[in-house]
Amino acid sequence: MASYDVIIIGAGPGGYVCAIRCAQLGLKTAVVEGRETLGGTCLNVGCIPSKALLHATHMLHEAEHNFATMGLKGKSPSVDWKAMLAYKDDVVGQNTKGIEFLFKKNKIDWLKGWASIPGEGKVKVGDEVHEAKNIVIATGSESASLAGVEVDEKTVITSTGALDLGKIPKKLVVIGAGVIGLELGSVYARLGAQVTVIEYLDAITPGMDGEVQKTFQRILKKQGFDFTMGAAVQSVEALKTKAKITYKLRKDDSEHTLEADTVLVAIGRKPYTNGLGLDDLGVRLSKRGQIETDDHWQTNVKGIYAIGDAIDGPMLAHKAEDEGMAVAEVLAGKKGHVNYGVIPGVIYTHPEVSNVGKTEQQLKEEGRAYKVGKFSFMGNGRAKAVFAGDGFVKILADKQTDRILGAHIIGPAAGDLIHEICVAMEFGASAQDLALTCHAHPTYSEAVREAALACGDGPIHA
Repeated sequence: MASYDVIIIGAGPGGYVCAIRCAQLGLKTAVVEGRETLGGTCLNVGCIPSKALLHATHMLHEAEHNFATMGLKGKSPSVDWKAMLAYKDDVVGQNTKGIEFLFKKNKIDWLKGWASIPGEGKVKVGDEVHEAKNIVIATGSESASLAGVEVDEKTVITSTGALDLGKIPKKLVVIGAGVIGLELGSVYARLGAQVTVIEYLDAITPGMDGEVQKTFQRILKKQGFDFTMGAAVQSVEALKTKAKITYKLRKDDSEHTLEADTVLVAIGRKPYTNGLGLDDLGVRLSKRGQIETDDHWQTNVKGIYAIGDAIDGPMLAHKAEDEGMAVAEVLAGKKGHVNYGVIPGVIYTHPEVSNVGKTEQQLKEEGRAYKVGKFSFMGNGRAKAVFAGDGFVKILADKQTDRILGAHIIGPAAGDLIHEICVAMEFGASAQDLALTCHAHPTYSEAVREAALACGDGPIHA
């Protein structure tokens, strides 16, 4: 039996980052992970492999639609699906090996297996019980299930199955118009699949800026997506070679059916805490199954902490990482801090979509006086040069103080551009501060400056 200052359960972005920071701060650290590789859902069957496939298929799209315009003549590439999946797997392998190296470098023990917590200060892995002054639960989440739909990861799949399909479907139905469904739908649409998205609500990407939602849906329609909005899926029946989907439209309760080769269930994720023994320990959970914590990420049981998708808040890898570092600081006797008002969100379609801070709807509900600065990428020279003029940057600022309250971007490199605004918000900057900052030309980032200028006397190139 080994004894540690901290044992972290789960080696996803929250867990492994927490472990590295704990070790850097002088704590004897171990991580329990039952997968064969480190990195959790994000690295193995989530963020990283999906980005590899998005990149590969975007290159295909460019070859099919834009190369000839640039004078690059010749046949478009043919798709070797097995080779594309091998490239994806190689990207994942490089990253998981990188985390193993970091564990060795920081002298972190990897306890291989699945964990349970038989009592305070104890973690059981297999037949061994280890002692720890502190335990951090970083077990992440799993795909949410839908009543009347049985997943087999062959015909009816989750995001995990979507990353490793045996062949490219001719018809793909995606249940849920959130981030995961639209990203993976984009992959298969570019590969030639006819993609239909069925969404219960009346707008895609729930919770995002309304103007972004409408623009995003219009662009995806141009890319070949079909959308059935306001529809409640009743059942999915897996037949011999295809699936039959039955849904009802909420507006008139009418029932409809359609068939597809593959059905992707992407209605969100739920915390994964199975087998930990939280009930016996008396750890409090919310109605949604999330572990309840205080301002220092400690549960109601002393010495047991929780971070990431297992607790409240956006289910994002970088949010888990921030919490992991903050908990490590707390355990080392320092001050841990996460600014939940400045956590960016990104959708890695083409164009990308990103956001941080408040939406217009939220500001209206709060009764806050605000102003909007907006700039279209059609006015950005760099974007037009690379066929990426669709979309815009929108900055929301306080009407009296000009302090930046939120930002929403749909366009090229939106996932990178948003961080300039995140830094500005961390420093309590005004839109004018951004507007007065010199931006290199020609770059996509100039659109951010122009939107900031639009919060004042007006943009230059519009």
